[in-house]
Amino acid sequence: MYRIGEFSKMSKTTIKALRYYDEIELLKPECIDKFTGYRFYTTNQLVKLHHIQALRQVGLSIDEIKLIMSGHGAERLLNKRKNELEAELANGAEQLSRIEFILSGKGELDFMNYQAVIKELPQCIVYSKRMTVPNYDAYFELIPAIGQKLVTKYPDLKCIIPEYCFITYLDGEYKEKDINVEFCEAVDKMKEDFDDIKFKSIESVTAVSVMHKGSYAELSQAYAYAFKWIEENGYAVINHPRESYIDGIWNKQSEAEWLTELQVPVIKK
Repeated sequence: MYRIGEFSKMSKTTIKALRYYDEIELLKPECIDKFTGYRFYTTNQLVKLHHIQALRQVGLSIDEIKLIMSGHGAERLLNKRKNELEAELANGAEQLSRIEFILSGKGELDFMNYQAVIKELPQCIVYSKRMTVPNYDAYFELIPAIGQKLVTKYPDLKCIIPEYCFITYLDGEYKEKDINVEFCEAVDKMKEDFDDIKFKSIESVTAVSVMHKGSYAELSQAYAYAFKWIEENGYAVINHPRESYIDGIWNKQSEAEWLTELQVPVIKK
């Protein structure tokens, strides 16, 4: 579980907003320490907050979102907002395109399916390693080994909290074997490169974010959704997509509980 400050950083949502969502019972903490009063959140609530952010970004009010989150009036409310945007098309083109995407049937209203959110990925320092992996299952051995190598070389080096690690695919096409990738993990300070481990600063960037819950074998569905959303909402891809691993084999017993965030750097056309 994450304290409210860590959850705020992970979700790119202010502490003030999280406290407000708690107060109005839109998103309550998983638990509150009865002695300290600290609020604690889980990654399951990150998915729910993602849905709230998606609806906020199309201009729905808090009261309307509470209705939708309780399972009432989603299509009626979205059509109402669509009509409002059509009346102010010059100023509301971006929000209108997102609603059109939902109402077209390409984005499901069922919250078990995907939602796209625009977010700013902050600047960070990472250590990275480029490698060719034989297949996707090889990650389970290769990535922990990289982490152990860093601990041995730089025992004082710490990962940022909340942790942020991701893989980018460098081939420019889908491959099932001999895949060229770059693994990155965000850390608290810059160090000297060694062997095939490189340190660098990554600039902040705007990205389309899609949460995928389940097996990595089904990530292609998240990619298909993200790129269709980008195409139909007037954005252009400017860099390699990132797969950011939030929950996985290291802390969840079932593949169904694995949580991966697909982040696609974009610019508005």
